[in-house]
Amino acid sequence: MASDISLFLPSPPILLFISAVLVWASVRFIRSNLITNKKEPAKSTSSIGRGVPKRPAREPGTWEPVDFQRPAASPYPDWSVHTTKPLLYRPFNYGPKYANTMGLRRMPWDEWIELDEQFPQFHESKARRIADMGGKCARTEPEALDAAYELLEEFSDYLSERYPSLYTRTSVGIDNLLTGEHFNIVERPTKEDPMQMAARLLQDDFALLIEKPDGQYYLYAGAILMPGVWNLDERMGMPLSQIHIDHGKVPGFKEKLERGVMSLFRRIQPDAPVQRNTWYIQGVDAVDEEGFSKGEGEKGMPVGNFHFRTERQSIRRLPRSGAVAFLFRTYFLPITDMVDEPYVPGRLASAIRSWDDDMAKYKGRHTFDEVLLPYLDSKHEAQLTRGLDLSKEEEERTYPY
Repeated sequence: MASDISLFLPSPPILLFISAVLVWASVRFIRSNLITNKKEPAKSTSSIGRGVPKRPAREPGTWEPVDFQRPAASPYPDWSVHTTKPLLYRPFNYGPKYANTMGLRRMPWDEWIELDEQFPQFHESKARRIADMGGKCARTEPEALDAAYELLEEFSDYLSERYPSLYTRTSVGIDNLLTGEHFNIVERPTKEDPMQMAARLLQDDFALLIEKPDGQYYLYAGAILMPGVWNLDERMGMPLSQIHIDHGKVPGFKEKLERGVMSLFRRIQPDAPVQRNTWYIQGVDAVDEEGFSKGEGEKGMPVGNFHFRTERQSIRRLPRSGAVAFLFRTYFLPITDMVDEPYVPGRLASAIRSWDDDMAKYKGRHTFDEVLLPYLDSKHEAQLTRGLDLSKEEEERTYPY
């Protein structure tokens, strides 16, 4: 299940994220300096606002700490670790043409970290993997130590503000009121790697990227713990370009994407975080105890083996260290669990058909199109027969994005 960026490999979503970042960055940040957003009925509904603020030029690999204090998070209304359901993300659009530009939007601070009733199983799984694998799945290189401490501090402040029934801030750190864990984040060094400590605080996986004098951003810290994710140990210390060109095999990255991606990374500022949702279809032959993919499926498997995987991703720059923090939360559910939602099967089938040949190959459409597309079509026709009005979808949809 979890995330990939060839930084974020082997699965496509975050690789596609970086590609989409470029297109969006070129059109929005570089040319118009605006970020626009489509209608989001269940969350923020207004215009996103201005793009990345301009800052004085700086030399690559240098960063002067910025006097920026994140706005305090509002307590999540009626949130409960026992009853708050995961948000319904359905981030796919109708064809006929697949749009690589959909996606990046300004992130309201109250949406930075999302917790729900699945927190206990995520926490248990992460703790077990840290105990089993240690630094192979969560660790900090010396180059990112200050950034790792900063991110741990940011997590502790934010989580105690947003989820006060689960976390409380202490004089030395943060306490988990559900598990009874006490985290001392002020001692130096901390008793365990700050990335391992941070990993047990939230459901997201995350990575820290540090800019060096060559202008590249290097993976120097992270916690990649959930099943099905790329291997942190293999990619630690690599620059984004090498990860995408040599490991991710991202089509056209060197020729078309690299320059724009680097431009965006240099320009993103602490007061202008962004977020994105991405998705793809995953055929699996089994799921693990957490309900995530345990093995890749093959062409021709039954409909019940196909799952919808969507990732909600955020990117922000830390004000003190200047490191770029990626967070990615994965949601994973059987296609059969979502096809009764109004409009979903028809829109999903249209989105899948909208991929061009390169995108279809990249997302593995050949492994599921003969089985899944007729199934989605039949579900869509059944909804129309029951009176579904396609003209009312925009006003009736309830998913956040």
